[in-house]
Amino acid sequence: MPVSESATELLVAVENGDDDAQGRLFSLLYDELRRCAHRQLRGGGETLSTTALVHETYVKLVARETLRLESRQHFMALAARAMRQVLVDHARRIGADKRGGGAVAVTLDERVPDAPAEAAEVLALDHALGELERIDERAARVVQLHFFGGLSFVAIAELEGLNERTIKRDWQAARHLLAASMNAGG
Repeated sequence: MPVSESATELLVAVENGDDDAQGRLFSLLYDELRRCAHRQLRGGGETLSTTALVHETYVKLVARETLRLESRQHFMALAARAMRQVLVDHARRIGADKRGGGAVAVTLDERVPDAPAEAAEVLALDHALGELERIDERAARVVQLHFFGGLSFVAIAELEGLNERTIKRDWQAARHLLAASMNAGG
């Protein structure tokens, strides 16, 4: 990869059909994806490693027939969605189809639990996020980008074309709606 090759140049190359550009883009953004994945798995068990989460996320991204990318933030937004799908699939695999019968605390503490009992929280969050998407798509995107994608409120504001205060308000409103949904049993 040329030293001067930027994410923007690689995005243009991907759009122009350069088959190798997607891999170079992934290499360029690999450390950022690892930080995001590590944050999600912090304190979790050993059944899903940071590397495995990043690689499964990449596989989901490249499996798409067309990967239309507009910016680095757009790539990270798509990666956030793919990471969410990987984490939910993982939670399902470890046998967490029960929600525990009681109210679930919503912490959105930027780590995804790995134990079977805690994996139910991941599934409950995914279900609540699906409900939120039907009520307020933008607020759901903010949660996905910040919680799953690790993007800052400033980066999300830039991606959404809004100011940071609006994004922070969406985040707070989303947390309240998610908590209500999860505590009501989804």
